[in-house]
Amino acid sequence: MRTICVTGGIGAGKTVVTERLRERGVAVIDADQVAHDVTAPGTPAYQALRDAFGDAILAPTREIDRPFLAAVVFHDAWALRRLNRITHGPIGEEIGRRLAALDAPVAAVALPLFRPEHREAFGFTEVWAVQVPVDLAVRRLVDGRGYREEEARARLAAQVTNEEREAMVDRVVWNTGTLDELYRAVDELVVESGITSG
Repeated sequence: MRTICVTGGIGAGKTVVTERLRERGVAVIDADQVAHDVTAPGTPAYQALRDAFGDAILAPTREIDRPFLAAVVFHDAWALRRLNRITHGPIGEEIGRRLAALDAPVAAVALPLFRPEHREAFGFTEVWAVQVPVDLAVRRLVDGRGYREEEARARLAAQVTNEEREAMVDRVVWNTGTLDELYRAVDELVVESGITSG
């Protein structure tokens, strides 16, 4: 099975790209959804997060209030390290399980925080980066997700730069135009990469 990693910074458009791949017959695993699943009530990671951060991180539904927790750890490096220690292992294990369970010629994994060691860990055949200039990402976060501009810029500054990300990947999809233009760019990469949904 060929496995493509789709990475990119916040506001870049990874979800749109993976949904387009899904339309082309590619099986898709979303690391954000995996993170949600492995921290659901009753899981070991859920209890570990409650033990680490207290019940203040729970929504009224008793699920983890992910936006609140993200806001907490974003402003506290120690808390972020603790969150990562609790969640990265279960997330990686679950992604590996889901990949192993797939019966498909091609799969894509949407993985925002791609690191070079993930290539071997998950057996990625190719790594694609969805890129967008910082100012455009800020505008999308402010207009589309309700971020304050300073918050959006701070979130982007905390991630690897476009240049650093580009140096780690095989192919780059620039998402600076219309939705149709992005679809065409993805479709061209599908052809160039020889992806078939068989």
